[in-house]
Amino acid sequence: METPVLRRLRDLTDFEVADDNPDVRGWTVRGSDGQALGTVFELIVEPEAMKVRYLDVALDGRFQTNEHENHILLPIGAASLDEDGDNVFVPALNEASVLNYPPYIEVQITREYEEAMLRALGKEAAPANPRFYEQDSFDTGSFYNRRRAS
Repeated sequence: METPVLRRLRDLTDFEVADDNPDVRGWTVRGSDGQALGTVFELIVEPEAMKVRYLDVALDGRFQTNEHENHILLPIGAASLDEDGDNVFVPALNEASVLNYPPYIEVQITREYEEAMLRALGKEAAPANPRFYEQDSFDTGSFYNRRRAS
């Protein structure tokens, strides 16, 4: 099966964040230790499914190994929203582990890259699964739920 086409939200003129979901671009991304890792730079969506699949995170300067490796992609289900503040929490990452996370350079996202991200988060990828995005790592419900409950 062909890998779905993923696009940056800003490139899709006829798409916007659903009314009942906050637009998290610009929000602080925090690791398991509560320390800021960076900010949400962009949302990566699968237009056909009309779902956000990844958060494009611009890492804080202290994590940048060079000018081309200052972003990472996070599967939407690997993060969750703060109940009150404008924070995104990623329990599987911290200041040390983010340094070993595969950097995101704006090129086509391959299945190999997606599987490397999941491994870095301690998740098992479902190889050759035609329903790759139905894994918990891509569950938008778990990302938005805490915010909707308040």
